[in-house]
Amino acid sequence: MEYFGMSTKICMGMDSLKELESIDAGQVFIICDPFMNHSGKINLITDILKKREIAYKVFDKIVPDPGIELVAQAVGELMDTTDTVIALGGGSAIDAAKVVRKIFEVSKNKKVQFIAIPTTSGTGSELTSFAVVSDEETQTKIPLVDDSLLPDLAILDCEFTMSVPASVTADTGLDVLTHALEALASTKANDFTDAYAIRAIMLVFQYLKRVVDNGNDREARMHMHNASAMAGIAFNQTSLGICHSLAHALGGRFHIPHGRSNAMLLPHVMEYNTYLDLDNKETIKRYAELARALGFGTYNDIMSVKALVRQVTKLIKSVNIPAYLDDMVDIKEYKNAIEDMAKNALADKCTITNPKQPSLKDLEKIYKNLVKQKI
Repeated sequence: MEYFGMSTKICMGMDSLKELESIDAGQVFIICDPFMNHSGKINLITDILKKREIAYKVFDKIVPDPGIELVAQAVGELMDTTDTVIALGGGSAIDAAKVVRKIFEVSKNKKVQFIAIPTTSGTGSELTSFAVVSDEETQTKIPLVDDSLLPDLAILDCEFTMSVPASVTADTGLDVLTHALEALASTKANDFTDAYAIRAIMLVFQYLKRVVDNGNDREARMHMHNASAMAGIAFNQTSLGICHSLAHALGGRFHIPHGRSNAMLLPHVMEYNTYLDLDNKETIKRYAELARALGFGTYNDIMSVKALVRQVTKLIKSVNIPAYLDDMVDIKEYKNAIEDMAKNALADKCTITNPKQPSLKDLEKIYKNLVKQKI
């Protein structure tokens, strides 16, 4: 028996932020990064709250890959009367807010409304029960999964994404692609999740390069925002795979942006899960059908999958994502870290639903593919 459900209300499209004009709230705690506050983007929210005479407090200390200590600091600044938490930002802000809200609810034994407003089109965190926090001491990322982490309301207003730099747009957009491709190959995939995953993939192929080239393209921004959410809906039900497991460990150790880590790993993981092991017929079939739906495929499944991997690699290159880590990390340090990163990836929860169960050596080999020089 399988289930498909979605408890988060979604408000999308131009001017969807107006949904805040009708929320029931008394004391709001806004979690964001410093840029959202100092740039004035947060005023789009606070102006509505002021007009409605709703009290609010801003916590603007979120950084990429927020750690346990930062989450604890945010919890300490919440007022006892807080009844609504609003997360404004990318995956880091939303993930941190999920954990902050959960800890506060448990400690105060009360229900707190949670509204997520993504400012990047990438993580899909606004529609998932996943959160990732960092442990600075062990230099690892800790994935958390619980349905109680889901936001009550997700507001998808692409106005917040209009100023996102091209490099970040590329990184986050390829995170969307990875979410959808791993959801499609997951051992928990079903007809319902496939519908969201495939549509998200189609939107990424249609709009990502376009929006990276022209960040003022509102139509492309809107469709990428929707694609991010749709991929989130898919992988929230299916979980992910070893691309994310490997990316979690890589990002935790070398602080490479999550979407970029995924993008660099993705072609190698797709190869590993499909035509490098011809016994994995189900994934080969799924990716071959996707390739044909995208117009890349042929009658032959293996050739279709190879075409899909080529097109994914081409898209990644077209938005200026490097194929190798040589210019990004100290290769000697990287070489010494491979075994530990592979162990962390093997233990990652995302590995459980990968279509092919890897060995430690398999994961080490994929990491080695990310450098030009032989190691």
